Amino acid sequence: MKFFLDTANIEEIKRINALGLVDGVTTNPTIIAREGRDFKEVVKEICSIVKGPVSAEVIGLDTESMVKEARELATWAENIVVKIPMTEAGLKAVNILSKEGIKTNVTLIFSVAQGLLAAKAGATYVSPFVGRLDDIATDGVEMVAQLKHVLSSYGLKSEIIAASIRSLAHVEETAAVGADIATIPGDLFPKLWAHPLTDKGIDQFMKDWEGFQKNK
Repeated sequence: MKFFLDTANIEEIKRINALGLVDGVTTNPTIIAREGRDFKEVVKEICSIVKGPVSAEVIGLDTESMVKEARELATWAENIVVKIPMTEAGLKAVNILSKEGIKTNVTLIFSVAQGLLAAKAGATYVSPFVGRLDDIATDGVEMVAQLKHVLSSYGLKSEIIAASIRSLAHVEETAAVGADIATIPGDLFPKLWAHPLTDKGIDQFMKDWEGFQKNK
């Protein structure tokens, strides 16, 4: 499973990228606005740090605006992926952009049908929102599992990004059902490597070592 960081915080990205764990980054206007910096400046800096795909979202809602913005975004760096909303206009934009070789990430997917349509339109990535589905008492992980089965059955190449990840359980469960990627908030990422029994084990080791040193 690949890990994308769902953040625009440069320090978070540098810290986790230094561990060799960052396969890409997803952003959106809301995340970038929190940084208080110019949108283009932040996106280009992220692209210079991370070798993998960096998703940057369009603002327009009609096809013409999306395609125009996407073409501009794609000039900023070789690893840019354009985030497109799951709408009729978005599907049309993805169809156009895919034929031009511009990579896309169709976002705000909440059903297998939406994911299937995005894949057929030519999306590089499709992003089902696991946490938001859970919020409305729908099993987000099960939807990812069904979407994976459908795309695999028909040989569709779009990779599934499990988005709206809220917990360690979301990461583990989406990995277990075959999601290609999980996009994880920066503040959640450290919880993947932390465990109280690990901490307890280290503490016990240090106590044992100190005792050994005193008895030498």
